[in-house]
Amino acid sequence: MKKILILGAAGRDFHNFNVVFRDQEEFQVVGFTAAQIPGIANRRYPPELAGTLYPDGIPIFEEAELETLVVKLGVNAVVFSYSDVSHQNVMHLASRAVAAGADFWLLGTEHTQLKSSVPVLSICAVRTGSGKSPFARLVANELLLQGLVPVIVRHPMPYGDLAAQAVQRFATMADIDRQQCTIEEREEYEPHISRGVVVYAGVDYEKILREAEKEAGIILWDGGNNDTPFYASDLEIVIADPHRPGHELSYFPGEVNLRRADVVVINKVDTASPRDIETIRQNIRNTNPKAKIIETACRVSVAAPEAIKGRRVLVVEDGPTLTHGEMPYGAGVVAARQFGAAELVDPRPFAVGSIRSMFENYPHLTNLLPAMGYSPIQRQDLEETINRVPCDLVLVATPIDLARIIKVNKPHVRVTYEVEELGQPVLAELLAQFARDHAPEKLQPRVQR
Repeated sequence: MKKILILGAAGRDFHNFNVVFRDQEEFQVVGFTAAQIPGIANRRYPPELAGTLYPDGIPIFEEAELETLVVKLGVNAVVFSYSDVSHQNVMHLASRAVAAGADFWLLGTEHTQLKSSVPVLSICAVRTGSGKSPFARLVANELLLQGLVPVIVRHPMPYGDLAAQAVQRFATMADIDRQQCTIEEREEYEPHISRGVVVYAGVDYEKILREAEKEAGIILWDGGNNDTPFYASDLEIVIADPHRPGHELSYFPGEVNLRRADVVVINKVDTASPRDIETIRQNIRNTNPKAKIIETACRVSVAAPEAIKGRRVLVVEDGPTLTHGEMPYGAGVVAARQFGAAELVDPRPFAVGSIRSMFENYPHLTNLLPAMGYSPIQRQDLEETINRVPCDLVLVATPIDLARIIKVNKPHVRVTYEVEELGQPVLAELLAQFARDHAPEKLQPRVQR
């Protein structure tokens, strides 16, 4: 029996356990470790999900304890199971594991992808914050126009009661409220639900898949971070970010996505330099010459742009894009500069609790505030931090209306952003061909544009 330690971040790690190790007597998973997401360590993967071989569940440790765990628990193999990590840092983890006496494993897509009885289209990225979510919304809308009924299956974000979150279905905003979703979950689910598209998520993606198949004309896999799809896909679309040229070849498993892609979307070309766009294009040609390339803009809009001009502004951005996505700014900063803000107020001197700790962990962040809300306590810290910052206006550039969740004691304006195809339109025809090839019997009368 091989003793296994799974390095994770409350998502891919649980999936890898479920599909590769659960109920397999030749393996004993002695623990998970936690990274990226606060509040996951020192909990347990529950016995209801762990299976009959683990009647007490499985403990979750801090990743910092890696070497001690290998020795103390007699670990034979360390399995890396989370995403958006530089190649260099993956190998640092490998070196730590090997130096402590364990093997270091990366699991391939053939071992970890589930097969569906309905067509699957996946949308993934080379880095967090590339614009995958707005592109997924664009694709969902186009599939509706093609006469298909898409059902979204979202990459996991199970930060609460794992057993209760095994299979989640969201069709209304009330479903989101009832299941006490975090800010990060709301940001991904609400835009789809507002368009009438059902979203599934949770922990056990085999069970999720079987439920989604019952109502889906097509399953749209909406990836997280730069992870690979959990489901075998009939069409893999991958988003690349020219604001971070070269990252598509230097982060794991984003490079895997790039090499597997049927279509690579170079997003944000409206705000990136021509040289960086060409770098991305050349890297695609060199690593995956068969991939079709599409260019898109990420259009930023503000309901009341006149409210920004000349004001001292606190910009609140999408959290993961700035933290483990390592972007120094997002759509809010773009809008503030575009519409003439006098100053971007630095929130760091006014940060409290977990928000203060977040700034310490991500020193590249300065004159903006990531909307971190993985727990009720963190949401309270975010609210207090915003309300302590002396500014004229809060510019909220999160995919949801943050003021619906927390109380903001000063004027605030929302920034929204959507993807727009540039050049010769090819996405609509590409998806129409996909529908004809993979789901002709499920096509409904085509919706008029």
